Amino acid sequence: MTSTAPAPLSQRARHWLVDEGEVNHADQGQPWWKVMCLTGVDYFSTLGYQPGIAALAAGLLSPVATLVLVALTLFGALPVYRRVAEESPHGEGSIAMLERLLSFWKGKLFVLALLGFAATDFIITMTLSAADASAHLIENPNLNPLLTGHQVVITLFLLALLGAVFLRGFTEAIGLAVGLVGLYLVLNVVVIGVGMWQIATHPHLVPDWSAALTQQHGNPLAMLGVSLLVFPKLALGMSGFETGVAVMPHVSGDPDDTESRPAGRIRGTQRLLTTAAVLMSVFLVTSAFVTTLLIPAAQFQPGGHANGRALAYLAHQYLGNAFGTTYDASTIAILWFAGASAMAGMLNLIPRYLPRYGMSPEWAGAVRPLVLILTGTAFLITWIFRASVDGQGGAYATGVLVLFTSAGVAVTLAARRAGQRKRMIAFAVITLVFGYTTVSNVIERPDGVKIGACFVLAIVVVSMASRVKRVFELRATEIDFDATSQVFVRDCARRTIRLVANQAGARDVDEYVEKLKRLRRDHDLPVDPDVIFVEVTVVDPSDFEGRLHVRGEVRCERYRVMSVTAPSVPNALAALALRIRDDTGAVPHIYFEWTEGNPVQQFLRFLLFGSGEVAPVTREVLRRAEPDLARRPRVHVG
Repeated sequence: MTSTAPAPLSQRARHWLVDEGEVNHADQGQPWWKVMCLTGVDYFSTLGYQPGIAALAAGLLSPVATLVLVALTLFGALPVYRRVAEESPHGEGSIAMLERLLSFWKGKLFVLALLGFAATDFIITMTLSAADASAHLIENPNLNPLLTGHQVVITLFLLALLGAVFLRGFTEAIGLAVGLVGLYLVLNVVVIGVGMWQIATHPHLVPDWSAALTQQHGNPLAMLGVSLLVFPKLALGMSGFETGVAVMPHVSGDPDDTESRPAGRIRGTQRLLTTAAVLMSVFLVTSAFVTTLLIPAAQFQPGGHANGRALAYLAHQYLGNAFGTTYDASTIAILWFAGASAMAGMLNLIPRYLPRYGMSPEWAGAVRPLVLILTGTAFLITWIFRASVDGQGGAYATGVLVLFTSAGVAVTLAARRAGQRKRMIAFAVITLVFGYTTVSNVIERPDGVKIGACFVLAIVVVSMASRVKRVFELRATEIDFDATSQVFVRDCARRTIRLVANQAGARDVDEYVEKLKRLRRDHDLPVDPDVIFVEVTVVDPSDFEGRLHVRGEVRCERYRVMSVTAPSVPNALAALALRIRDDTGAVPHIYFEWTEGNPVQQFLRFLLFGSGEVAPVTREVLRRAEPDLARRPRVHVG
């Protein structure tokens, strides 16, 4: 008997990471209300820390400031993201809308910057939620003596557990999310209901709060002004909208939905966004009211028992240790799973952009390598902020607000393009509010934009390095020949297939006659060779790959010309030569002229504009694509 030797460890590791972990965007779809629970683990879980953050930011004014937050949610963020769902129904969000408005490299760089802030939003969602989950664990009376001082370790463990779930597979996410969200909301109804009962049975609480509020701020107009000023600190309460559109591909549509216009999916997502916003608004206002009136202000401060866990504090105080522990467990579970929603958002966004730009390694289309990178990044952020919920609030708000502002700009421009003047004005006003909030947050808490800038810089550097590394790939997804070009190739295949790379100029008789003279002179050919001129037109050099359309025509009644549009001249010529070889069985010859100029400058022209020194680059692309020298198309340079 012979035994088969096991594959090398590196090969087995690659198979597990890449081959078994490919991204699959296909999804049969789920009812919108179930998918709402998937995004709801991010959105609704903010109840775990939002009342405490509001109390720290606004003090006695917390309920009024929360009303301002709710107004902007329902009349600002919700209309914006309903329009985003309509304009970008495949999960790319407002980034895809803005991508269509900008072309060439400026569009790609703009998208990379937005992806950096999206990464800030989603990664900080993971780290902040895990940190707050660990705070609930530590502050539980049963566990406090044992876990005090170990918040960083607990947070890292929760993040590692989240990463392990995604490494194993994440097929049951929506079902688990439904159970977690349902239980968590029911428990919050009980806690808030008991809080309202305590306020109702202690009639002095509301007058005392109202009197203190009037003494501190004077009149309602002053209260509104202060609420607007502190609003940026409360922006975390709107964090679920970007996740809501990111999970759109999971929403089931109508039977007659098409890929270009999935009307049922759009309608379901808009219901999802509306229902989540209304539910969350009710919870935000009522939770801010009961926590402000029932919890001493000192308990909200860092080190206080209500810091980052205001509703849990009330659950323990008014419903006992058993119910409080149950509430803690539910909160910990949904906060931990909120990171799953954010992870799913990143796993959806990154493969939709970076591989298409050629700005990622080949393995970026697989889940497991991305999970490891995102989990490692979350570890680093947790260590930097020492697992502090308050410390990460600024970075989280920055990511959320930048995406809100970009979404506002996108829908404003979309309404303008559609000729909807009133909607354009309304969206522009909302965008200005988001812009003010973003700037205010950056000025007051610059650490957020610093973290965002680090993400942007990291994504740009890694993307550009990946683009340079992959620049010699063929980059043609498919090649379509029209009938005339097919005749040209079949005819030449009977003899020697000679392709002549020509930079199109006037395209008249003199141009082609002069080209043939130089070809005969440079390559010492006795007579005019039987050739096909190939002219490549660069459309958008910032694109990485695409379908090549080859169109043949006879010019000046005798010269056969194949015209190709592509992002890069050398890569297109190499792909064309290989395809002709495969179709005919004959190895083609391709002829070039040397390009005058500095080689470094020419290489930069190739990287940025798809042209440059074409001959050596074409040869290098062919060398990497075809290792067999006997089957490699012949390159001649004069």
